[in-house]
Amino acid sequence: MSLFLFLAASVAAAMPAKPANAVLSPGEIVSAAPAADWRAMAADDLLVMDLAADTAALPAAPPRRIVIQLLPEPFSQSWVGNIRTLAAARWWDGTSVYRVQDNWVAQWGDADGEDAAKAKPLPPGIAAVPESEYVLRPSATSRDVSHEELDMWLATIAGTHAAWHALTHKQARIKDADPYADETFFFRGWPLAASKTGPSAWPVHCYGSVGVARNPSPDTGTGTELYAVIGHAPRQLDRNIAVVGRVIEGMQFLSALPRGPAPMGVYVNPSERTPILSVRLAAQVPDLPIYEYLSTESGSFHTYAEASANRRDPFFIQPAGGIDICNLKVPVRRAK
Repeated sequence: MSLFLFLAASVAAAMPAKPANAVLSPGEIVSAAPAADWRAMAADDLLVMDLAADTAALPAAPPRRIVIQLLPEPFSQSWVGNIRTLAAARWWDGTSVYRVQDNWVAQWGDADGEDAAKAKPLPPGIAAVPESEYVLRPSATSRDVSHEELDMWLATIAGTHAAWHALTHKQARIKDADPYADETFFFRGWPLAASKTGPSAWPVHCYGSVGVARNPSPDTGTGTELYAVIGHAPRQLDRNIAVVGRVIEGMQFLSALPRGPAPMGVYVNPSERTPILSVRLAAQVPDLPIYEYLSTESGSFHTYAEASANRRDPFFIQPAGGIDICNLKVPVRRAK
């Protein structure tokens, strides 16, 4: 799902005052959200990747910083654990972004990883992850369930089952139809999907989502090779590849990279790769801002979601009546 850094102060300053009865845009709703509706992201859940500066464009350019939020429990935790181990070992330092495929992904890691003689050795403690961890299932049943039973199970992992459920099933103002799942919802600000078959729940691929590249099944990847979605949400990858995080800042540094000329966007010439200077957990990065997201269980998010699905601000003519889970971008900002 793609996130955006909402610069509330600058947007508010640039916009003229509106009449008291004016219809607010989604951005204006977010800008007006009270502080109590925002949730801070823990530094332990942030991964900071610094790419080499683009000195060809600007000789004095600084390194290109990308901040990734890691997926919370109980989803994808074995892969996330591996990523934490790799970052602590500084494994990605000196590797590169070696694949950029248009309308698909930008991928990074060890470009020589398939060559046993050249591959970078892994640090101790990297776990092999079974395919069963692509989805979360309840331990009590493996039978198919009704929609009501699915709701009850999801409520045990998602608390109030968050805004998406409330908007789509308790109100009739946003259509609920997803070709990839029986239901979509938000969990602690993350877009998720669920099925009555099993039942099961899983994180979804949206713009900016970070996943674990892998070889053919039964390989599931270790987390050494990661990618960020830079095109239309490839939801067909859901439950086939692990989603482990999302880019919350610096997405432009991945999406604007030159596309690789070889099949699947791989760079033929090693000189075309973008060097990775470092990848660290946020606790190891001095002076990193505190980031916040708009709680998906807050009243502000409910209002923002409904306004996003039914745009009534002056530019729009016809409200859509619905919105895709990936197109309902969860607002993220630097804390004031």
